[in-house]
Amino acid sequence: MAVLVWLLIPVAGGVVAGIWSAWATRRGNGARNVRDSVGVRGYEAFRAAMERAPADG
Repeated sequence: MAVLVWLLIPVAGGVVAGIWSAWATRRGNGARNVRDSVGVRGYEAFRAAMERAPADG
């Protein structure tokens, strides 16, 4: 019986991981995509700032 309990632990973990990954990658109603585009614009601004020469010399 104890062996079945130890086998159930990784199986339950796999099920929970599958449910979580399905929830994390679901498609939103459009609001999620807006946040992504804001993040991409922020990253592009950061990258442009890092590529510029330093102001002090």
